Amino acid sequence: MFQTRITKLLNIKYPIIQGGLAYLAYADLAAAVSNAGGLGQITAMSLPTPESLQKEIHKVKQLTTQPFGVNFAIGQHGRKFEHMVQVAIDEQVPVVSITGGNPAGVLDMLKNSSIKTLVLVASSRQAQKAQELGADAVMVVGQEGGGHLGRSDTGTIVLTPHVVDALKIPVIASGGIVDGRGLMAALALGAEGIEMGTRFIATKEIHTHINYKQAILSADEGDTVVIKRSLGTPARALRSSFTENILSLEEKYGNNYEKLKDYISGEVNQKYIQSGEESAGFGWAGQGASRIHQILSVEDLISSIIHEADQIREKWSKEV
Repeated sequence: MFQTRITKLLNIKYPIIQGGLAYLAYADLAAAVSNAGGLGQITAMSLPTPESLQKEIHKVKQLTTQPFGVNFAIGQHGRKFEHMVQVAIDEQVPVVSITGGNPAGVLDMLKNSSIKTLVLVASSRQAQKAQELGADAVMVVGQEGGGHLGRSDTGTIVLTPHVVDALKIPVIASGGIVDGRGLMAALALGAEGIEMGTRFIATKEIHTHINYKQAILSADEGDTVVIKRSLGTPARALRSSFTENILSLEEKYGNNYEKLKDYISGEVNQKYIQSGEESAGFGWAGQGASRIHQILSVEDLISSIIHEADQIREKWSKEV
């Protein structure tokens, strides 16, 4: 009942894609999502070497026979990505997603492969460019999303139909989506699938500190903030004393990266998600955190999303 061009393109049961999730999206989570009917992903650029990426890909293949993806956050780590992409090509991974930068280099490397490509975009212009460059589909993220966002304040509910109307390739909606209602809303807007990041943090299979998961469960609609806006790279994180301090530093120093770098690095992010100490770092999260109330297994999460979406569809059909 939920077959779309995305499920056919990626050869998956449900149009549900797990986000890249820096320092969190590894083999156990990716395999669990794929086994449950969605598309799980490994985060490549959080791994230190091509050999470690190859090892993680091999582990996913041991844990699932279903399609999975490798995410390349190419603009956030200041690292060369070509040698990592080559691993994905050599291992013939089914899907590659590209986030956080100009996708042209990765898409060019994948041009002669059978790998399906997804590109994260935050505007119609970016989406049209991704289509021109040969992407198989785009993931459009609104301002509700967690982690790095577009520079405008356009929300998912407005941005998604704009992008759908501008493209011929399929569109995946992202940002603020955590349940079956979000899936049905995305489909109603013309998207053919959803990507979720924050929702997968509150699952049993992901390896992160329980305090991070509990902070997501405790969040309400005002408990996320956008940091790094002064640097032109806005990103949404959980509100905490640490992120409030970042905002104060941004107000004081503006776009002075040297004054901010010790508070916004990937290493600082890792300190919080691994130790759970609010004073040590920060954790990414979207506004959808306020709609998350349970830590579930991935299988139970995806089953609950599909069940809720089925109930909505049944309700609509009866009302008609």
